[in-house]
Amino acid sequence: MAIHLYYGDGKGKTTAAVGLCIRAIGHGKRVCVVQFLKRGDSGEVAVLKKLGATVYAGKAGSAIRVSDMTHDELLENSGIIKKNLECAKEGEYDIILLDELAAALEHKLLDEALLKEILSEKRSDREIIITGRRPPKWLFDIADYITEMKKVRHIYDDGVAAREGIEY
Repeated sequence: MAIHLYYGDGKGKTTAAVGLCIRAIGHGKRVCVVQFLKRGDSGEVAVLKKLGATVYAGKAGSAIRVSDMTHDELLENSGIIKKNLECAKEGEYDIILLDELAAALEHKLLDEALLKEILSEKRSDREIIITGRRPPKWLFDIADYITEMKKVRHIYDDGVAAREGIEY
């Protein structure tokens, strides 16, 4: 098993992770994607489902940013996250993408013990991909691949909102 960590404030973490998932599907691998704090209606989700990946995400219509969520939405999303992570653990997947896991950990929406249990399984045929801006130190300690996405310039800084097909 290898653990991949794509992190940082730059664009491309999810894009790189999805690219790896698509490559794996092309070679007959079974892929599971668990998205944290996302609505589940982005372009990559539609493509991954068409290609046969299992995708677990928050309910459609929930807020993308934690700062926009009400307390009740955070609690509901936390329950969805736990259920989805358990499903990924129980399934027979070759690749598991834990998209925006770092944000779920940062906002304490995830049972770290369950996550550490999943990551401690030493299946030589399983790859786990983790994305997020600010992962905790212990993820750096166990990751086999670490890639930092660094923002140099982003149109958000000029007030441009997220665009369908580009940022989601």
